[in-house]
Amino acid sequence: MAYIIENANILKEDKLKIVSLLVKNNEITLMQPELKRFQFMKMDANPYIMAAGSVVLDTAIPVEKPFSELKDYFIKEFLFKGCAAFLTAAAVKHEYSLRSDIKGLKARLLSSPIDYIIGVRIPVRLLTPSFMRKCKRECVPVVFVEVTDAEELEHVPWGWVRESMFPYNCLISPIFLSRNGKEKSRIKKVWERFMKEQKIPSITEEIKEHEPLSRAILSKAGIFPVKGMIQQGGELTYNLYVKSGEGIPIEESELFHYHRDKLAVTVQKGKVIRAGQEIVFYPGYGEHVKINTPAYFKLAD
Repeated sequence: MAYIIENANILKEDKLKIVSLLVKNNEITLMQPELKRFQFMKMDANPYIMAAGSVVLDTAIPVEKPFSELKDYFIKEFLFKGCAAFLTAAAVKHEYSLRSDIKGLKARLLSSPIDYIIGVRIPVRLLTPSFMRKCKRECVPVVFVEVTDAEELEHVPWGWVRESMFPYNCLISPIFLSRNGKEKSRIKKVWERFMKEQKIPSITEEIKEHEPLSRAILSKAGIFPVKGMIQQGGELTYNLYVKSGEGIPIEESELFHYHRDKLAVTVQKGKVIRAGQEIVFYPGYGEHVKINTPAYFKLAD
């Protein structure tokens, strides 16, 4: 069935744009300022601000808990917050177990109501050319590297690691384990130096858990524009926030953090999963999103 969402106040980062969307088979087939020439059923979205669902990092999902507890977690941490998908990571301790670790985590996420992206979390000793070639074969979009001290980074064969990543070029993200502030600062400086010198596809700051991933990180990991964007040709996934008399700050992160009480409707791939305070839980509706080309879509500086 086809229909039109009229007067949608679409928020992208800090810009508001009013457009109309033609929807067919749970996909946005056309986005234009007006779609008056079509005679389909119409829905007026003017009372709301429409925003893409957030993509968050969560590496501590209690997948070993009973389904009832896991369901409560999904509802509390994702559905009530209007998340469209989440990035998580399989903990890998040995190179030979990479595939089985990813496969095991994927199996434990089969009941997820929203889509998910799987990266890996490794100790720095596994950051080798052979391991990165395996990550490339498994299409791992993000490798989280645990770093305890700066000396560990000196022993990584960075040049060979960079070459082994090409042309997939997954994103390398640090996890600084040191609790000492001064030591952590030193480790970060060494990390930044190697990333810059060797031109490794990476970020220098740790990604915060349970926070919306920035458009820059989503782009580098290849998640954007597959997720985190309302676009022509894309899936019908969005949040509707009620406009208030005093207005809502025009910033996506502000909506996520401070205006969750105004979240009225969440649509995931064409299905309404939230209406007011009522949540509809569709176990297994989420799918594993495989990233074939990280950083294919690059944002302009």
